Amino acid sequence: MAKQPAIIVPEGCTRVLLHACCAPCSSAIVEWLLAHAITPVIYYYNPNIYPSEEYEIRKNESKRHAESLGIQWIDDDLSQGEGAYERSHAAWRCAVTGLENEPERGRRCEACFYHRLLATARKAQESGIAFFATTLASSRWKNLDQVNAAGEKAAETVNRLSPEKQPVAFWAQNWRKDGLQDRRNELLKEYQFYNQQYCGCEFSLPRPCDAILTTP
Repeated sequence: MAKQPAIIVPEGCTRVLLHACCAPCSSAIVEWLLAHAITPVIYYYNPNIYPSEEYEIRKNESKRHAESLGIQWIDDDLSQGEGAYERSHAAWRCAVTGLENEPERGRRCEACFYHRLLATARKAQESGIAFFATTLASSRWKNLDQVNAAGEKAAETVNRLSPEKQPVAFWAQNWRKDGLQDRRNELLKEYQFYNQQYCGCEFSLPRPCDAILTTP
């Protein structure tokens, strides 16, 4: 009996909108997609990241990675105009209101994943891309079931609200499989990526920093 591959490509998928949380997490996934004749379009939408300086560093690293490979990279800020980060961050804060004291991998993370993947599903439909995925499913610090549930819910919501448009599907996948976790670590060193030390949101900041931060 043939062994089932670790990464299973959805039938008919030759192009995918890849929500990227950062360059290190997307690097090995993008490499795998290109090696398997699947065109990735990277979508950067992470209004959870705080403060804005951290957000810009991670965004610029993601852009640098995409440009080095000559692949399309979508910055959600460009469609929003001046003050895009501040508005997007405020909307994200509303999405997690009341969940500030939740532990990591708790309900706040569920709300955060859904907020970001709903935007990704909308962008996929708007761009005419039938499948979307996320690099959040590559992190061993995330709950994969939460990520996949958020992606499936986002696809269902977009398809329900816009039935006249092309349907989109979430590619639920454990992107740590098939040696991608080890390859991620190799590429991190090869590209000399900035390697963040916390998830991104203010609630996941290392404790020594908490005292000097104020809530926006």
